[in-house]
Amino acid sequence: MQSLSQQKNILGLQLPTDPRWVDLASLSLEDILTDHAWCEQKAATSCISLIQRYSAKEKLVQELSPLVTEEWGHFRLVLAELSKRGLKLGRQRKDQYVNKLMEFELRGGSEEQRFLDRLLIFALIEARSCERFKRLSEGLDDEYLRQFYRRFMESEAGHYHLFIELAETYVDKEAVRRRWKEWLDYEAGVMESQEIRGDRIH
Repeated sequence: MQSLSQQKNILGLQLPTDPRWVDLASLSLEDILTDHAWCEQKAATSCISLIQRYSAKEKLVQELSPLVTEEWGHFRLVLAELSKRGLKLGRQRKDQYVNKLMEFELRGGSEEQRFLDRLLIFALIEARSCERFKRLSEGLDDEYLRQFYRRFMESEAGHYHLFIELAETYVDKEAVRRRWKEWLDYEAGVMESQEIRGDRIH
C-alpha cells in the first residue's frame, strides 16, 4: 500500500469548493487578495512557530526553514499585485475556517499525538488553499490572475505533501493515515457549514 506521501496527485478533500465561490471572489478582488496576503503571512509565522517548538527535530527544521522564506515571498508577491492594481492591503480578519479546524485538535493525549495534529492541520490548510487556488486559476475572467493563481496552486500542493511527509517521518504511518482520514471527514463538515463568501480564501 502506498504511503500518504506517495499519493502525489490526491489531495483527498471530501467536499469540493462550491463553484459559486469563484464568481463571488472575482467581484471582490481587493478583499480576496488582502485575505490571500494575510494567509501567506500566517503560513510563514506558523512555520517559524513549529521550528521554535520542535527545534530538536532536525528534518523538520531543515525542511521548514526554506518554507518560511517561500511563504514570506508569496506574501510580498500578493502585496505587489495589490499595489499594481491600485488596491490596498486591508485589515487582517479572524479566520473562521482555521478556528473551526483548531477545535478538532487533541487537547489531551500524548505529545506525539498533539504533534501529529499540528502537522496535519497545516497539511489540511495547504490542501484546501491548493484546491481554492485551482478554482481561481480555472474560473477567473482575468487571464493574468488565472496564471498568478496557477503558480500558487502548484506551490501549495508541494507544501501539503511536505507536512504529510514530516508526519510520516516522526509518527507511525498507519497512525498518520487513520488520523488524516478523521481530519478529512471533519473538514468536510466544516466546509459544508461555512457561508459561501468571496472575500476570503478559506
